[in-house]
Amino acid sequence: MVYGIIFGSKSFEHEISIVSAIAMKKVLDRQPVYIFVDSQKQFYNIPAEKITSKLFSSGSYKKFDTLTIKHGGFFSKTMFGETKLEFDVVLNLIHGKDGEDGTVASLLEFFDIAYIGPRLEASAISYNKTLTKLYAKHKAVAVLEFESFKKDDDIVVDNYPVIIKPSCLGSSIGVSIVKNRNELQYAVDVAFEFDDEIIVEPFIKDIKELNIAGACIDGEFVFSIIEEPQKGEFLDFEKKYLDFSRTSQVSRADISDNLAKKVRDTFAKVYNNTFTGSIIRCDFFIYKEEIVLNEINSIPGSYANYLFDDFNQVIDGVARSLPQIIDIKIDYAYVNKIQQAKGK
Repeated sequence: MVYGIIFGSKSFEHEISIVSAIAMKKVLDRQPVYIFVDSQKQFYNIPAEKITSKLFSSGSYKKFDTLTIKHGGFFSKTMFGETKLEFDVVLNLIHGKDGEDGTVASLLEFFDIAYIGPRLEASAISYNKTLTKLYAKHKAVAVLEFESFKKDDDIVVDNYPVIIKPSCLGSSIGVSIVKNRNELQYAVDVAFEFDDEIIVEPFIKDIKELNIAGACIDGEFVFSIIEEPQKGEFLDFEKKYLDFSRTSQVSRADISDNLAKKVRDTFAKVYNNTFTGSIIRCDFFIYKEEIVLNEINSIPGSYANYLFDDFNQVIDGVARSLPQIIDIKIDYAYVNKIQQAKGK
C-alpha cells in the first residue's frame, strides 16, 4: 500500500501540517508520495527524499512539479502529455481549515480518489466545537457545560475560572484561561482573531485527561493505548506542536481495567459509523467519576501513530475498509419518457 500524503493548505495550522507530514516519513514502512498544497491552493509533488521544513519556509518547494487534480488522481504535465501520480490511497494530513472542515474530503470524493480521513458529515461535526458537543449529547456521551458566542453577542461570564477557545480551531491556538472579569475581554479578543465563534467552558484545574485513538476496521474497533498527557495548567500550543512530530510510542496511562474499558466504550459511541474511513483521537476528561468528551481530533497530529503498537497494520486496515460510494447510474430514462410523450 502506497500512501499519497496531502498536507499544507491555507490554514492557521499550515506549519503544523508540514511538521506532521514530515514525521510520517519515519512512521510508514513504505515511502509515501507527498502532495503539498500551498497558500495559493496550488498542488506540488514533493519528492520524499527532499522534504524538509526549510523547503517550505524558503519557498523552494516551487521548483518541483505542479499537479492538477481530476478524475482518479493527481497529474503532472510532461513533454508528451501528462503522468498520473502513483499511489493507492490519499492520507489527508491537512490540519485545520480545508483539511478538517470537509473541503478536501469533498474534493477527493468529487474526483473519485480513495482517501483516509473524515468524510464531509464527520468533518462538520468535529470541526466545530459547538456541533461536537451537541453530537456527543445525541450519542449519550457527557460533555462539560458550555456557552458559544458570536462576535456581536453580549458575553457574560458568571463563574470563574473559564477557558475560552475559538470554535473552529485546534492545537490550542487562540485559547486562554480566564481567572477573573478583568482578564475576560482580552481573552475574548484573542479568540475572535481566529474565528467568528468562541466557546466558553469552566476551567477545572488538575482535571484528569485521557487520550485514545482508534478506527473501525472490517466492522471491528481497533484501539490504541490510552495516554494520560503530561501538561502544565493546560496543554498549550507549544506542547501540542511537539506532539505533531512525535514518532515514538508513549506510555500507557496508569488506570484500572474497568476505567480503560469505559474509555474504549465511550470512544466507540463517538466514532459510531460517522467516522468510518478515519483514524481519530478523542480527548476525554474524568470529571465527577464520569467520562466527559473534550474534543474529537478527526485528523490528529501524525495520525496519533505514537499511541499504537503497530500503526502500519492499523492504517493499512483502514485503507482496506473505506466506505463504499454508491454508484449512481445516469440513464436519462425520465428525460427520454418526456420526449417520447411529446412525440420527439
